[in-house]
Amino acid sequence: MSEEMKCPATVFFVGSGPGDPELITVKGMKLLKEAEVVVYAGSLVRERVLDFCGNSPEVYNSASMSLAEIVSIMIEAAKSGKKVVRLHTGDPSLYGALREQAEALEKEGIPYGIVPGVSSAFASAAALKRELTLPGVTQTVIFTRLEGRTPVPESERLSALAAHGATICIFLSVAMMDEVVSELSKGYAPEVPVAVVYRASWEDEMVVKGTLADIAAKVRDAGITRQAMIIVGRAIGDGPVERSRLYDPGFKHGYRK
Repeated sequence: MSEEMKCPATVFFVGSGPGDPELITVKGMKLLKEAEVVVYAGSLVRERVLDFCGNSPEVYNSASMSLAEIVSIMIEAAKSGKKVVRLHTGDPSLYGALREQAEALEKEGIPYGIVPGVSSAFASAAALKRELTLPGVTQTVIFTRLEGRTPVPESERLSALAAHGATICIFLSVAMMDEVVSELSKGYAPEVPVAVVYRASWEDEMVVKGTLADIAAKVRDAGITRQAMIIVGRAIGDGPVERSRLYDPGFKHGYRK
């Protein structure tokens, strides 16, 4: 018998996706239907996602809670034999403070599972109708953020990452757009394409496109100061595209001779 089956309850960390309630995974939706306690990040998670709940669970908005308060609710509920869903925005593995919550559960011997979600980076790429990687352009995508209250290692400053010429998805930084541009300008040319996607997949989604030279002014004009993804790199531009070898008729593989 597995450890999960032996335990009277399990906590599940579930990625709710970038905003559109229908972008939660089927597994995440099923867990919400079964949940008896739900703790959700109310500052970012759409309340409409809670419509998937099926057992009239106890619902807690963690927006104003400390780590200790959040963990206390989950531990108490799990020890009482209740199934708990901790609902994160996007995917829990990105800027989700997941590990510190998981370690607290581990100390109490409470087993937990993690259900991945759709990141706002991918919802933003969908809004742009662009791939983040392109043959002959880049095969690398970097997820990062500008330093704010959370420090960033010196080797991971935007100026250093820009030197790779890869596609960069910049989280949690649009409020410091001028600084973002200043750092990126140390590695990218002024004409490199940049897009800012505000609230990707929400009803009021907004896409602002430009170049490194003019994107800061365009973002100011649009009034975007939060909840936006910044994507920079030649892969999201409008230039000619080198075709993938995968579908080339001369490319042989296990399914095509």
